[in-house]
Amino acid sequence: MKKISISKKNLRTILYAAISILLLAIVFVVGTYVGYAHRPEIDKVLAVIHKEPEVETDADFDPFWKVWNTLNAKSIYANKVTDQDRVWGAAQGLAASLGDPYTVFFPPQQNELFNDQITASFGGIGAEIDVKDNVLTVISPMKGTPADKAGLKTGDKILKIDGKDTTNMSSDAAISLIRGQKGTTVDLTVLRGSEQTTRDFKIVRDTISIPVVDSELRPDGIYVIHFYSFSQDSAQLFGNELKKFIGSGSHKLIIDMRGNPGGYLSAAVNIGSWFIDPGQTIVSEDYGSNKAPDVYKSTGPKLFDDKLQMVVLVDGGSASAAEILSGALQEHHIATLVGTQTFGKGSVQELVPITADTSLKVTVARWLTPNGISISEHGLTPDVVVPFTVAEYNAGKDPQMDKAVQILQAKP
Repeated sequence: MKKISISKKNLRTILYAAISILLLAIVFVVGTYVGYAHRPEIDKVLAVIHKEPEVETDADFDPFWKVWNTLNAKSIYANKVTDQDRVWGAAQGLAASLGDPYTVFFPPQQNELFNDQITASFGGIGAEIDVKDNVLTVISPMKGTPADKAGLKTGDKILKIDGKDTTNMSSDAAISLIRGQKGTTVDLTVLRGSEQTTRDFKIVRDTISIPVVDSELRPDGIYVIHFYSFSQDSAQLFGNELKKFIGSGSHKLIIDMRGNPGGYLSAAVNIGSWFIDPGQTIVSEDYGSNKAPDVYKSTGPKLFDDKLQMVVLVDGGSASAAEILSGALQEHHIATLVGTQTFGKGSVQELVPITADTSLKVTVARWLTPNGISISEHGLTPDVVVPFTVAEYNAGKDPQMDKAVQILQAKP
């Protein structure tokens, strides 16, 4: 075998080349490591989410994923929830970021409860509740229900449900806690008006039958229709009461919508059409820049002429469809509004399926009166503001009804 000899010069050359390659390899490895460690936070969790966002946006999502990864690395509670639960939590936060109490994301369990609420029959207490000024509030206890009999009042702030704090709780979540089996009890901690101490209510749930309407002809010839809710058949039932009014020979009418939490928009439009000239606007749905507004106009037939004298009673428990009808009668100068500021619930929600077992309830429009006033902003201001105190109520007095009667008696 031929012996290969390597000179010292060649050996140095080989050694330098090897060292250079080694240094390049080290630089490559270090650079790769640094680049991997400082890669966008979303790249660190692709194995979890399996996809990148498809929405075009200028928003920087890096802080979100950095929070995700920091929670994974440092939180002592990280192993108590699944990655999917965190996604549901993030979706709930995203919906809440709009500051709209009616836009809510329902993860699987809450979605099931919500669907049960709108499709099944449950025991409850018969109180319409909602979030007002970021506080869970009683819009109205319905006549003759457990809430009414227990003494709940419009405007009561519900601070706890069965000892659970309601801070930042949505109305849907609160309803799911309040509803339950007939005969069982729910405990409510309530703050009323300017009182400094809370009140505790133990209310036995029952099957709720929501009253719609009743009427009476007063000895002074004034006809009063008490209108409690806008149900699916309320237009027909209200129409029956109008027939009684017409048959009574009276031309002085009080519609009492205090504590009416609203309901079906179609009922408000149908009833309004009997008082307002055909073709005149009753309410419009404003979709912002998403699409042109939907305008609901009177379809008639208008049943009354200028001889009709009418007062509508409203208060903080008058909401939704009750505000639509009241606002239309007020702005078309058909009726005088008497009472206190209405609740201010004038928005339209749509339920959008997100996955097979989750959904998003999102506000898609707001209701505007014929003059373009948003009901959601502050509610309606009566033409004649008349407070009604708890002391007056307890004493059996009704200054708002008295004022309505006084207004009608002053007219020929």
